[in-house]
Parts: sequence; C-alpha cells; structure tokens
Amino acid sequence: MTNRFFALLFLAFFALRASAQDSLKTLTFSGYVEAYYSYDFSEPVNGDRPGVFYSHNRHNEFNLNLGYIKAAYASSKVRGNVALMTGTYAQYNLSAEPAVLRNIYEANVGIKLSAKHKLWLDAGILPSHIGFESAVGKDCWTLTRSILAENSPYYEAGAKLTYSTPSEKLTISAMALNGWQRIRRVDGNNTPAFGTQLTIKPSDRVTLNYSTFVGNDKPAVAKQWRHFHNLYGIFQLTNKTGLTAGFDIGFEQARPKSETWNAWYTPVVILRQQLSEKWRLALRGEYYDDQQGVIISTGTPNGFQTFGYSVNVDYMPTDNAVLRLEARGLTASDAIFRDIDGVATEGNFFVTASAAISF
Repeated sequence: MTNRFFALLFLAFFALRASAQDSLKTLTFSGYVEAYYSYDFSEPVNGDRPGVFYSHNRHNEFNLNLGYIKAAYASSKVRGNVALMTGTYAQYNLSAEPAVLRNIYEANVGIKLSAKHKLWLDAGILPSHIGFESAVGKDCWTLTRSILAENSPYYEAGAKLTYSTPSEKLTISAMALNGWQRIRRVDGNNTPAFGTQLTIKPSDRVTLNYSTFVGNDKPAVAKQWRHFHNLYGIFQLTNKTGLTAGFDIGFEQARPKSETWNAWYTPVVILRQQLSEKWRLALRGEYYDDQQGVIISTGTPNGFQTFGYSVNVDYMPTDNAVLRLEARGLTASDAIFRDIDGVATEGNFFVTASAAISF
C-alpha cells in the first residue's frame, strides 16, 4: 500500500510540474443527482431487492441512487478528476471497501506522455473499462442496469495507459489493476490483475468494443485465476432508432491450481426509439447463465440461469434532465426469488421510476 501511495504521489508531482508550464488550463465543476422509487411485487420484508441488483435496489421507498459533485482539471499535458458521491449505489457497490473510500466515485491523475500523439497514463480510482453501462443512469438507455452490468465492475483502481489515433476512431488501453472492482485488495492477495480495451468507431453511427480482465480476486492461499471477456456494439440504425448488443463470458478455475474451469456468460440486447423531441422508448432482453455460481451463487441445482426483459419510457423536459418509468421482469430456471409470502419462486417483477439531472 505504501509503495503504491508513493508511486501515485510521484506521478502527481510531475503532473503538477508539467501543468505549471501549460497555458491551456481548465478547471470545471459538475454534478449529478438521481432519485428513484422502486416497487417490487414480491414485497421483500427488509426492503432489499434480490441480491443480483446493486443499483435502484430499495423496495417501496423514495431514495437516492447516486449523487455526486465532481471537479475536473484538464490541460494539454495533464488532467485529473475528483468526485465524491452518496446514495444507495455507493452503499451497496462499495460495501467491501474501507469506510474512508466508500464515498469516492472517482479520483485520478493523468499525464500525456507524448507531445505528438494521444498517449496518456492515468492512475488512481477510475471508471471501469468493462461494459456499455455506467453508474450514471442518465447516460444509459434503460433506467435500471442490466444483470451483466450489475455483476461486473463499475469502477477499478490502478494505472491505465491509453493511446488514441488523431481521428479517435481507434482507442487502445492497457491497465494494471488491484482486482475485480477493488480499490483495496483482498487481504492476503498479492496477485496483480490486468485489463485491456479496444474501441473502434468506424463512423459516427457505430461503436465496437472488446474489453478483457485477467486476475485473481482471492487470497494467495486460495488463488483462482479468472479470465473475462466483454464485447458490445452500439449501432445508430436510423436517426431515431438505436441498437446495443452485448455479450460477456468469463472463466474461473474451479479450485486452486485446478485445470478445470467454471464458465458464465450473458447476452443482452437493447433497442431504443426516439418517439419525439422529448420522449423515448427502450426495450431490453437479456439472459444470464452462471450454473456454477462463480459470480451469482444461488445454492440451487441449476444455479443462476435467468431470462430478463424490460420496457422503459423517458421524458426529457430539458437537455440535462430526464424522468423515467420502467417495468422489468426476471424468470429463472430454479426458485431463487421470494414471493410476498416468502415462498421460493422462479419469477420477480418490479416497477421503477426515477428523476435525474446533471449540472
């Protein structure tokens, strides 16, 4: 921990030194607030929705999913971001982190390594390089996050090297990380984790992405290597119709030093239609298969094998605000959910409303 602290301090020192000679400097402040209400027809007694959800997961109460204040500094040679947050997203997604870190949404510093090329080195707490959905609901096509997004990293801590072509049609990144959605490593873990990302934008209407993760997220005495692949494409089919298609697949050793691997995978498709200047509609279909319980453990014979669907309607009174309503259902192969009477059932259905603003 001490070595990483001094390495980050060393990087920040040279960033500030470079900044002192840079006349193109900007410092901006921004914020985001997303309030929500979700009603789960299973009516969970403790108010917590099924454990596969970490966002918008409180039942029958008005709550804050995410609110943050952010300061961003940028110049031609250095950049940095600091954002502090609160809300149920922070409460549930960062519950494994030390208390002092649970309200940090982002904190990183970057240095441009080449005067001629777009080559940057960033270090600190960063947004995840995996997936097309983030914690910022307003930027996502659906109100709630897909199962694949909820059960893969939202954030990461480490160092990231990024190169972009002058046209920014091709971006390549490589990173050294503390783990699978970790700021602080698991006690007893001294294994480095690594990630890569390749993003191609052949036109303004198409984005293609391939991200990977390789690492061990357990103590050294119980080391189990994990390999993860995330692919997605975002296609603007017409001026009013968009399609996002994603597929995640991962492999983890069944036991320490084992040559047997457990696999999980999840496809998702989202179709979005602009109905008018202020109204949008989005439809989602998804499937998550984790029979061995690598990511989602159920203790049932077939593990977590679940189909999901949702439909949401958005109203945008202004460019920086959105009101949303979503109905969503899940159907599993085993009775892994609970109904109103606490009886195990294969289905779960809920309705969520939200109001979000960025400034």
